[in-house]
Formats: sequence, structure tokens, C-alpha cells
Amino acid sequence: MKVLDLKKQYKSLYQPSAKKIEALQVPNLQFAMIDGFIEKGSEPGKSPAFAEATQALYSLSYTLKFMFKKRETNAIDYPVMALEGLWWVEDGNFDIFRKDNWFYTLMIMQPDIVTPEIFEEAREQVRKKKGETDALNKARLTHFEEGLCVQTMHIGPYATEPATIDRMKEFMAMNGLKDTVGPIGGRHHEIYMSDPRKAAPEKMKTVLRHPVVKI
Repeated sequence: MKVLDLKKQYKSLYQPSAKKIEALQVPNLQFAMIDGFIEKGSEPGKSPAFAEATQALYSLSYTLKFMFKKRETNAIDYPVMALEGLWWVEDGNFDIFRKDNWFYTLMIMQPDIVTPEIFEEAREQVRKKKGETDALNKARLTHFEEGLCVQTMHIGPYATEPATIDRMKEFMAMNGLKDTVGPIGGRHHEIYMSDPRKAAPEKMKTVLRHPVVKI
């Protein structure tokens, strides 16, 4: 059986050091994606739509993995990659403690062996097993090229991310880079390397990534 070691191949993207900030070029990668927003009065950990989107992405990703792994000929195995989120606000009023105006694109990277036809076959399998959902219907397979970015590994709860982002901004200023995150620019990118249901808040690992331009 052929094995695609995606975690080793993309280690620089998913296992950066927490001790330093770095700039790197993020290539064109393929993802299963679902767009959504946090309902008024809610937050990501309590949002029904967010939970449904997360479940749909994992269901699709594991279904795709086993479709390839269980093939009678040319079987291929690969790991299901981490859940990722692109976050933004559209009213310009970002507040880490106010979360019900946040929009998101949730996504999980897929190897290039996953074609649109195979993706639709996986969607139909999930639909038969778990039923029709709005998130499953919204899921799409698409390529995303983030380009030049600054990133690091954040250790700790999500609420302490601003301090890490300040370190990232200091690195940008020292290296002639400008953060493009904003209403008309890039998105605040989080990659969830820990399960918040199981990990202690102070030990949670989250890759933080911001697209930048040279100035």
C-alpha cells in the first residue's frame, strides 16, 4: 500500500516552532471548505452551525481517506489533516471577547488524489450514513494559495492569542512586512493542533498564520 506522509511533507506548515516567528511561502493546496458565521449571542464553542460544519468536514475527510485505503487495487493511505479556520469580521468591529459577528471558512487539507468526482462520491456516502445537512451541502473542494505569510505556534487558550499576534506584528515591522488581515485583505488563520475538548487550555497548540506583503 502506498503511503502519503502529508504530516512530514508539510511539517513546516503544521508544526512551526512556538519559540520564534517565521515568514514562509505557503503553496497552493487543496481543501474541503465550508463557509459560515457565528450566530448572534453565540460563540464558536456553542454555535450549532459551527459544530455541524466541523462534523461535516471530518466526516468527508475520513470517508475520503478510507475510500482510498480500502481500494482493491492501488490502495493509498494518508492521515486526515488538522481542522483549520479562516476568520474575519465584516463590520470592522473585531473584539476577541465579542464573537457573534465573526465569519469563518472552516477547512481540512486534502491530497491532490482527491478529485471533484471522488469528493462528490464521498459526500453521497456521508449523506446516506448521517443524513442531509446544510453544512454537508455547502462543503466544497477547492484550491487555496495563501502566499507569503508570517506564522508561529501559539501555546495556550484562544483568548491569549492577541499577545502572540503582537509578537508576529513586531516581527513583521522588523522585517519589512505588512499584515494584510482586514476587511479587504487576508484572513486571520488558525490551525487547530489540539482538541479543545481534551487538552488543558494552557497546553493547547494552535498555529497562527497571517498573510503579508513586503513594504
